Amino acid sequence: MRVALIAAGALVALLALAQLVLPRIAASQISSRVGRYGHVEHVSVSAWPAVKLLWKHADAVKVTAADLSLSPAQAAALLWEGRDTSRLDIEAASVHVGSLALSDATLRKRGAQLEAHATTTQAAAQAALGAGVSVRLIGSSGGRVRVRVGGSLFGVGASVPAVAEAVDGRLLAHPEGFLIEGFKLTVFADPHVHVEGVEAQAAGPASYRLGMRALLG
Repeated sequence: MRVALIAAGALVALLALAQLVLPRIAASQISSRVGRYGHVEHVSVSAWPAVKLLWKHADAVKVTAADLSLSPAQAAALLWEGRDTSRLDIEAASVHVGSLALSDATLRKRGAQLEAHATTTQAAAQAALGAGVSVRLIGSSGGRVRVRVGGSLFGVGASVPAVAEAVDGRLLAHPEGFLIEGFKLTVFADPHVHVEGVEAQAAGPASYRLGMRALLG
């Protein structure tokens, strides 16, 4: 009986120590991983029991960053690494995703559901599209964004209305119109991130608040 009590006490002490130490270790690892792409200010991790962090399962993770710069593929890879986290929240004051400059960016994961929002400017959007291409928001509804694109983005040297929408888990952009509907541009595609819809709203003079819904799986 005495040996059993000692063993039980040791086990309880070990679990208590793990509950204290393992979340800190996990937070440090996440900070180092995300820090490859910019300046991370704070990371918090919670898990009960904490030993499940050894198998990369967490109840909640929150990351706050000052600035990040990464490609769409790198962003998707980071999200996939956090697939076993029940609640994931990422906030960044400034983000460059590929050539697009964003600010006030947030990403929220609940289970497999993802929601991302960020602000960009008309100048930043046009810079990402390249020289000689202009874009202006027309409206957004039903998970689709309608814009007017000027230049030769779709192989048409004229100003045309275009739509950005989710098609089979990918984010595509294409012009509207019977004769040119077949021109399609893949904006984002990843086997683990299935885009469900996008949105855009005017957020001030020549600035827009963008949003995207997706499933991780």
